[in-house]
Amino acid sequence: MSGFGFVPGEFFNAAGGRNSSNELITLDALRESSRTFLAPHEILPVGIDDQLAVKEALDLAELWLDDATVFPATTTNADVAWSRKDWLDSSLAGWQKMVEPLAEGMATALSTVLTEMTRELGGSDPEGMDPEISNEVRDAISENLGLPQGFPMGGFTVDAINPIMRAFMGSLVATQLGLSVGGLALKITGSHDVSLPLFAQPGSHLIPQNINEWAKDLEIDPREVRYFLSLREAAAARLFAHTPWLASYIQDCMTQYGKGIRIDIESIQRQAEDALASGELDINNPASINVAINQGMFMPEQTVQQAGALEKLEMVLALIEGWVEQVVTMAGKNRLPAFVSLHEMQRRNRATNSPAQQLFASLLGLEVSPRKSRECSTFWGELVSLGADSVTGIQLRDHRWEDSALLPTLKDLADPSGFIKSTTVPDDLSGLL
Repeated sequence: MSGFGFVPGEFFNAAGGRNSSNELITLDALRESSRTFLAPHEILPVGIDDQLAVKEALDLAELWLDDATVFPATTTNADVAWSRKDWLDSSLAGWQKMVEPLAEGMATALSTVLTEMTRELGGSDPEGMDPEISNEVRDAISENLGLPQGFPMGGFTVDAINPIMRAFMGSLVATQLGLSVGGLALKITGSHDVSLPLFAQPGSHLIPQNINEWAKDLEIDPREVRYFLSLREAAAARLFAHTPWLASYIQDCMTQYGKGIRIDIESIQRQAEDALASGELDINNPASINVAINQGMFMPEQTVQQAGALEKLEMVLALIEGWVEQVVTMAGKNRLPAFVSLHEMQRRNRATNSPAQQLFASLLGLEVSPRKSRECSTFWGELVSLGADSVTGIQLRDHRWEDSALLPTLKDLADPSGFIKSTTVPDDLSGLL
């Protein structure tokens, strides 16, 4: 348990009702895990010069974006430049809310399995799993698990399983999520670089330390790099500020996926026995077990419900990324001399090192296809071209974000014109009478 990065006593305490908010993933656990990951890495402070440079870049980006989208600029405070730690602390509440349904589904699945096993072992009497435990055994268990002396080890009944499993799974997911978010803090260039609506009030912020790392091998004026990344940041902030339903839509996808989680003990046993017999798995080698899990050895088959949730999630993430890319191209292609080089570098980075892709791959096994993001970018551009002029085309594109029902499906990407006809009410309805 210590190998997972948390103290066993903590989740037993949570199981005892000490988590008054009844949240599976507590902000304290998430913050501790992410900060632990970030601690060995350098965190440069943000100075006045950083604030002025970022403010100048964002102001220019907002001016250029006015011609590329109907969504107005968001309001931002004076602190537009963030450190790695600033982004981490500001985004944790959004991560917690987004991933909580997944932890709930995992906890429910694990609790269901253990409840069934407990009832089998205890026979018809649920109290059959409540033997007397001597003080010596209790103290030995408490010492090995890091529990406080005198922790009540008796009373392990069916009713006790659910809170314990909720606390365990909450700690486990908080640790994994915290490590992932801590890793993202080292790479992202702006508060919305993960292309997810994490903030209750979206505003534009850049992370100068990470921007310098991103551009260190480029022979391009640093100001031009800031202008390009400011366009991406400000465009995403505008989209999220004016699509408040997006956060709950993504959370609903996570909830739908989580409800479909099932644990097949017999299948896991068969896979483990086969792997042990072939030498693929060494039960005495933690690294071997970790490799097996990461390769999906014990991953249950997805249900139809889960597959549908992942398809919706991947599609909306690709639509977000594609929209930002298309809007940034409209706003900056003819204004930044190095736009093509910067654009291609951004595409390559996100194809091999996408922040959102890494996170969802670790949590859900979901790979957001770079190809699908490019197809969505092309789709949004073709919608603009269908307008009578650029202004009408931009309105046609951006009004698709008014409701999730107006967004295209995978099939719609190949036929933008047909999609518009099927989702637009004609001005003249006389032909329908």
